[in-house]
Amino acid sequence: MTQPPDLPVGTMQDAPDGRIFDGRDSGYFDGDAPVPRSVTLMVDTAAGVLEIGLPDSVAAGVRWPLDEIRQLDDTAGQQGVILRWTGDPLARLHLADTLVLRHMPHLTRRAPPKGRGRLAAWAFAAVAAVAVQIGVLVPLLADRLATFVPPAGERALGEVTFGQIRQALAGTGLPPLPVCEGAQGLAALEKMLVSLGVERETDAAIKVFVLDHEMVNAFALPGGYVVFFRGMIDAALSPNEIAAVLAHEVGHVENRDPTRHALRSAGPIGILGLLLGDFAGGAAVLFLTEQLISANYAQGAESGADEFAYAALEDAGVSPAALGDMFDRLRAEYGDTDGIVSHFVSHPTLTSRIERSRAAAQPDRSYRDILTDEDWASLQAVCD
Repeated sequence: MTQPPDLPVGTMQDAPDGRIFDGRDSGYFDGDAPVPRSVTLMVDTAAGVLEIGLPDSVAAGVRWPLDEIRQLDDTAGQQGVILRWTGDPLARLHLADTLVLRHMPHLTRRAPPKGRGRLAAWAFAAVAAVAVQIGVLVPLLADRLATFVPPAGERALGEVTFGQIRQALAGTGLPPLPVCEGAQGLAALEKMLVSLGVERETDAAIKVFVLDHEMVNAFALPGGYVVFFRGMIDAALSPNEIAAVLAHEVGHVENRDPTRHALRSAGPIGILGLLLGDFAGGAAVLFLTEQLISANYAQGAESGADEFAYAALEDAGVSPAALGDMFDRLRAEYGDTDGIVSHFVSHPTLTSRIERSRAAAQPDRSYRDILTDEDWASLQAVCD
């Protein structure tokens, strides 16, 4: 920086580009050395800066923007004022001649936090990283890793989650929600599974339970667990409607959708538990209780489960339209956000699924009821 010309001692003199002060009894601390340096000062009103010259140094002076200069409290009790520039946290200017202060409009204004822009950038980057993790990485890992979960791990997760669901629906301090055990009703349910071609009497066989609760719902859990509520059976008008819902949930099990959904819902906790082999422990299970009861699968998963149900119903001689008929009736009775409808899918894709199920039925084929009237009555009384 070009140094101001030598001036006789005085308070202030006019200069072509501003006002020049001699800097007598003033000192500049650069933050590196503990001793003050003599200065010459010039206010360049056109540029809006205070030029601090350093006559005793070969280094160039410094320029402080006038609107970024702040006055500090003088705790040492010395005369004059102490100034600082918001852009340099260490440098100080001890000023003896206070006449120059008239050119500094924001002496007492609070200085903005240093690095606020950088802090905002880091905060945005952190939020973006979390969003990418939740929206991209966790679902991607869940989809990939679900296929590597050993069957024993899936069953352990399904078993402990089923127990948590029973306890959560019963309430704190009460016995778990009862499992319906009517022998004839369970036998009728087993006949339905056999007719649908579901694998039975093996270690990997799907287990179906009926819980004594009025909720109109059914869902699948990891490890081959399918759960019906008594309210679902009470709401059905025929055994074919229960068979259609059962086939749909079996489709989710076959496609391992509950395990994928569990890992996605548990997020990094679930992924870490998977990697460490802790499939049934930790806080993740408590969180998954509600998530799996009201699971809203991706549209592709729902379509896959529907297609599985259409084929199973067709092979059993039951009309695939039973699935759409039940959706349509329950939607009309309970609305889009209550009961089973909220579990299977939300409006507007439900309409297209109802239409596809009816289109899957062959118009020239004669279909049957999957259970006899006696077996259907037994299934309806499974919780009595």
